[in-house]
Amino acid sequence: MYRIIFFIALGLPVAVKGQNHPRQTAEQSSSKKQTMDVAKITHPAVRKAIEALQAGDKSWYSFFTDHPAMTDDGNAVDFKSFFGKALGNEKFLSIDKVENEGKDVYGNFKAGSWGTFKVFFKFHEGAGGKFDRLDIGQATY
Repeated sequence: MYRIIFFIALGLPVAVKGQNHPRQTAEQSSSKKQTMDVAKITHPAVRKAIEALQAGDKSWYSFFTDHPAMTDDGNAVDFKSFFGKALGNEKFLSIDKVENEGKDVYGNFKAGSWGTFKVFFKFHEGAGGKFDRLDIGQATY
């Protein structure tokens, strides 16, 4: 009993079995910044585009033609309208698989208020080197 009072008087934390210290947990989690490794993406332009997407950077649009085709789960959508809402609010949490010479990217994705799920992004490169089509959707890998 005297030992506990002594530690409390000194202002030292007292560890009680089975209890967590919320302040300590909050400090630890705030010091951990989650970064996603894009090194798995072997196509340089796809890697840079994904980096822009991750940062919510409008340079994302510069990797595409003026009017790229786009599908979301097989449904045609307007690219600029879609990313006007998504850019800065949605991003990959992990890159799990890359195929098709680095142009098909699969991973865990945070889609704003829609939640988090596995997705694919399939970039189609046009004649001028920019992407002229992007297909995205839920992945089943």
